[in-house]
Amino acid sequence: MLPMEPLDFRSDTVTKPSPEMRKAMAEAEVGDDVLERDPTMQRLEEKVADLLGMEAALWTPSGCMANLIALMLHLSRGDRFLAPEKSHVLGSELGTGAWLAGGMPEALPWDGGPGRPKPATVTAAAGRPGPYFNLRTTLLCLENTHNFAGGAVIPKAEHDALVAAAKAVNLQVHLDGARIWHAATATGASLRDLTASVDSVQVCLSKGLGAPMGSLVCGTKPFIEEARRARKMLGGGVRQGGVVAAAGLVALDYLPRVQEDHGKMKRLATGLRTLGIPAPEPETNILLVPVTDPGPVLARMAEAGVLAVPVGSSIRFIAHRDLSEADIETALARLAPMASWLQAG
Repeated sequence: MLPMEPLDFRSDTVTKPSPEMRKAMAEAEVGDDVLERDPTMQRLEEKVADLLGMEAALWTPSGCMANLIALMLHLSRGDRFLAPEKSHVLGSELGTGAWLAGGMPEALPWDGGPGRPKPATVTAAAGRPGPYFNLRTTLLCLENTHNFAGGAVIPKAEHDALVAAAKAVNLQVHLDGARIWHAATATGASLRDLTASVDSVQVCLSKGLGAPMGSLVCGTKPFIEEARRARKMLGGGVRQGGVVAAAGLVALDYLPRVQEDHGKMKRLATGLRTLGIPAPEPETNILLVPVTDPGPVLARMAEAGVLAVPVGSSIRFIAHRDLSEADIETALARLAPMASWLQAG
């Protein structure tokens, strides 16, 4: 009997490069991106900047580096920065916002909806300017979609209100838009709508779009000039980066198909509810299913050939391009025999 092929819902970063990506990587036009500019990487940066309505963009090996570069440029040592609870920049980047960017993080409650504060909460948290010996708050970080809020979206109107509130109290705004593609698809807003008036944005090519690596940090031309220097300081000055940038250009072709992954996750959630498992309605390609004790549940799921990860007291499923609609049905069939046990959590 052949071993069961596991269905991997752990993240949308587990995808393998498509044949089209591999071909583009093999044939990429390249140059030394530190000494001059790699032509393929430059095309990718210009294309992403245009998509987002930003002046310029800079490729980085990872979203963590892109976010860190933005924080390094926005913050002076000891400045406080605000971000919604459980934001990636708070808990998933190993404290680099404090350690390397020199900022003091403060989490804001989700009183405006999943993954976001109210504009009034931003205003109150920013405080008022005081004497030189007072703590300074200078930056608001937003995350759209918000991973640990179950892929929750900040709609355009709420994005605009939050940015306006931040600007009114002299805060700069950095947007962690690793999955901004999914937010735009879910709301029908354009990418430019969801980056409007921010000072910088990070977008990821390996989350949802299938590139083997790479994110971009975007902002004004002077900001990106400084970002290039910061990237080199952090060890991210690549040489013939066009090899991976070529895969990123192909990954962008998946943008019209992002809605398919939302549909896969909605089907999974519906199927789980049919089995009596309390799955909420997902906004995008991420689903958080509450359980009492994720550890034993995940172990049992793995034995059945369905892989996921724990997020607090929930199990997180993420749909992606390497999972087909048939795979969703197979996953539901594999989970069906353990449905009662899953319900107990």
